[in-house]
Amino acid sequence: MNIKQYLDSTYLKTAFQTGISETENEIVVKNAIKEAIDEGFKLIMIRSEYVALAREMILQANSNLNVGTVIDFPEGKSSLETKVKEANEAIANGADDLDFVCNYEAFKNGDTELVKQEVLVATQIGLANNKTVKWIIEVAALSDKEIIQLSSLIKNIVISNFKEEDYASVFVKSSTGFYKTDDNSPNGVTIPAIIMMLENASPLPVKAAGGVKSYEEAIEMIRLGVKRIGTSSAKAIANGGNIPNQY
Repeated sequence: MNIKQYLDSTYLKTAFQTGISETENEIVVKNAIKEAIDEGFKLIMIRSEYVALAREMILQANSNLNVGTVIDFPEGKSSLETKVKEANEAIANGADDLDFVCNYEAFKNGDTELVKQEVLVATQIGLANNKTVKWIIEVAALSDKEIIQLSSLIKNIVISNFKEEDYASVFVKSSTGFYKTDDNSPNGVTIPAIIMMLENASPLPVKAAGGVKSYEEAIEMIRLGVKRIGTSSAKAIANGGNIPNQY
């Protein structure tokens, strides 16, 4: 198994979050892109302002690395218009994957029509531009019932509106890695959440993100059926290491 082709090497922290300057943060991003190129990972996942930089570095290196970015990150509460605007900018800058944060708060509050509309419209934009689309549902913010329902909602929208050959390009993704729980419970992916997602999102693929900390955990996710894993410690995982408390 080539585990590197399952790994979306991820760096999504802002300069403010890390306590460094914008210039220093850009250096971190460049290093993350270079590492992903050198290691042969599936994709580098970065904030949208760095997509053009990544595309330039990949071109110069003659690499097959894909570039992904997050849309309406990390809360997913913005309007559909905002999501569309961000997605179109990311596409123009050369992104391959668009990871949208689903408006899970609207879903929790019963506004399923809003969620259905954003999933439909944003997925249409991604697929029309030959992009991979992922919907982050933020499992730590949801009950088990809500995980099942939201995974099923996304699946049903895709099955009802797109061709079967498109299904592999629309993922349901577990977490942003930035959600704050009130009781210090896990704020990212868990095995039970992944099983619920796999059972209810199928035939759509699932991406595990937020808290995969070791090679063994990554392998367990893959064996369960996960097609992609998002982690800021892809190199350590690929080399069989354990990474405490990182996303």
